[in-house]
Amino acid sequence: MAKKFTVIDKKDTRSGFGAGLLELGKTNPNVVALCADLGGSLKMDAFQKEFPERFIQCGVAEANMMGIAAGLTIGGKIPYTGTFANFSTGRVYDQIRQSIAYSHKNVKICASHAGITLGEDGATHQILEDIGLMRMLPGMVVINPCDFNQTKAATIAIAKHVGPVYLRFGRPVVPNFTSPEQTFEIGKSIMFNEGKDVTIFCTGHLVWKSLEACEALAEKGIEAEVINIHTIKPIDETAIIRSARKTGCIVTAEEHQVNGGLGDAVAHVLSKNFPVPIEFVGVKDSFGESGKPEELMKKYGLDSPDIISAVELVMARKRTELAAF
Repeated sequence: MAKKFTVIDKKDTRSGFGAGLLELGKTNPNVVALCADLGGSLKMDAFQKEFPERFIQCGVAEANMMGIAAGLTIGGKIPYTGTFANFSTGRVYDQIRQSIAYSHKNVKICASHAGITLGEDGATHQILEDIGLMRMLPGMVVINPCDFNQTKAATIAIAKHVGPVYLRFGRPVVPNFTSPEQTFEIGKSIMFNEGKDVTIFCTGHLVWKSLEACEALAEKGIEAEVINIHTIKPIDETAIIRSARKTGCIVTAEEHQVNGGLGDAVAHVLSKNFPVPIEFVGVKDSFGESGKPEELMKKYGLDSPDIISAVELVMARKRTELAAF
């Protein structure tokens, strides 16, 4: 039987970031915020109003923002940079690599409007490669929370981590279902539903889609294990291997290119430790396009029915491989 989750309300995850940043500002005087002319879109305006002396408006100069953030860490500050995911990674990759990652600066790179759910802004803004770009950088922590409450908790938690962090969140209003009292632990996955037939490792907006799929699969007699991998790096290898040993087949689900994201990270762990059949729900080597977020999720195969199809396929593969022995 699939565990039932109560939707508290529906909120955008970027607002979770804004709420977490404001709370941090009240408790940690070293936290400073930098924005590339998108304070309203990143929900950083409340922090700016409350702590104007700790807010730096960098304008449309993202590379300069990263350099300023790196410099602020030398004086003991904890800078949180804010802009769209496309501009937080692709536009400023050289500055992140050279000025932040290489010297292990304590910068928190906070990126909104990630993935295909950016919608009408189209392919030029819908970055689907950012997780891959950031997880390849040595020492970079990569986090992709699933709802408002988890994003708020993650925003607060990363202030205690010494070193660079990439925090990814989005624009659309989505179900908010995790506990508002949660403690976020970097690198520790969360079991949302226990099962024995198949494991669904999911992240970000695809977590709720995976829970919807889990409920539909239960009606078919399939017990799916659903595990939220909110931290792509460092990934929870122990949980991945343990669940793979139990269920014997895996589906990964993410709003990102299949190449370089959660699917690649999980497959890497399993190929070294416990190879099992695996199917990937994600964008298949394609750019996005303009459209309504939900319509794009369906078109690019990122909806709950796509997860169900992947589960049925991987379970068939498992049965075929078992029959061969």
